[in-house]
This record gives sequence, C-alpha cells and structure tokens, in this order.
Amino acid sequence: ANRSTAATKVFILIHGGAWATGDKADADIAKYIDTLKTRFPDYAIFNLNYRLAAFPATNVFPAQELDIKAAVEFIYGNRSSYLISDKFVMLGASAGAHLALLQAYKYHSPVNIKAVVDFFGPTDMADLYNNPGDLPAATVAVLMSGTPTTNAALYQQSSPLTFADAQSCPTIILQGELDPLVNATRQSLALKNKLTTAGAINQYILYPGLHHGDDWNAATFTDAFNKIQAFIITNVP
Repeated sequence: ANRSTAATKVFILIHGGAWATGDKADADIAKYIDTLKTRFPDYAIFNLNYRLAAFPATNVFPAQELDIKAAVEFIYGNRSSYLISDKFVMLGASAGAHLALLQAYKYHSPVNIKAVVDFFGPTDMADLYNNPGDLPAATVAVLMSGTPTTNAALYQQSSPLTFADAQSCPTIILQGELDPLVNATRQSLALKNKLTTAGAINQYILYPGLHHGDDWNAATFTDAFNKIQAFIITNVP
C-alpha cells in the first residue's frame, strides 16, 4: 500500500528446486513473504516463476537465468506503473539463490541490483559437478549440456563466483554447515572469501549442524531474518 516511485524499494523472490521443480507458491519461498511485509513495510514484493528444466534436456541452462533477467528488466521497465523505485533487492533459496546471485553480479544494466540475500545457493557450477553431493553429477551435466571439460564456457558463465568482484552488490549468505546439496566450504564460503578479497560488502552466517533448509526451525529462520533485516537496512538506504 501507498507505493511511490520515490520511496518504495523492491524485493524480488526466487524459489528453489534444483532448477527443475518448485513454484513461487511453494512454502519454501512463500513463507518468507509475511515476514518481509512485516520487517520491510516500505518494500514492494515480487515473487517469480521461471521455466523448469526437465529431463532429458528440456529448458536447460541458461533458460532459467534468462527468464529471471527478462522478469527483472520487465519490472524495472514498468516502475511507473507499479509505483516503485529503482532500488531492487534479490532474495533466493537454493537454485533460486543461485539465480539471484547471477542476476545481481552478472548484469548491471539497465538494472543495478542494490543487495542480494543468498539462502544456501550454489555459486560454482563446475564444483557442483566435480564434487557432487545429493545432486548427482549426471543431473548437473544434463542441465549444463555437458561437463566442465566439454562445456567449460557455460559452467563459467553460469557461476556467480565468476562474476563476484569489487563491484558486486552487498551480499548476505546464509548456509547450513552440513548441507548435502550445497557444500558450505566450496560454495558459500568460497563466495564469501572472493567478495571479501575484492573488498565487496558481505556477511556470511553459518548454522552449525544444519542442512539444506529442511531442518531449519523457526528459531533459525527468525535469527536469519533478524540478520537480513539489519543487513538490508544498513546497506540499502
């Protein structure tokens, strides 16, 4: 309510599901909306779907990346109709966090994302293939139309880690220590370390003993959103 192009900032939410399942109505992302409304009453919230990959080889990369890019640019281009400003924040979980990071780091025009919230998102697609956890390497190979050897360029271009540099927007990373899908050290900590080395603003929160969101209880999510709220208020004035 009471939106304006001068004052209303924007959250864009992206669901997870290994790029092949999930929906914007699913609990894994929809449950964030109420707390965002409460904590960020001056933000408008957009919740996105994208084409889902199917096997064998339907809607493979970069289809999802391009869908998010198109949606973000559509929202940006219709700011006057939506009555929103140009201050956009991305938030994603798992595959959705990967897509949020990729949008925020790889594309700076016409939209320059102001901050990104990363719930346990993959950051290095080659590592996801080379050191598979619960997501089989064969699945990654289908999504990426090959291996890091046979399709190196796509792996590089699809990895947020590739584009993390001094110009990267403020990033808050939330990760379970024992995540069987997104390795805490090789994926999330690797991103944190690259951002820190580059001098980009970031915060890394590691939850000991926890996995890929499925075992995060209410207290964990409350702590996560307390930290997100403080981070966004500080870094997106």
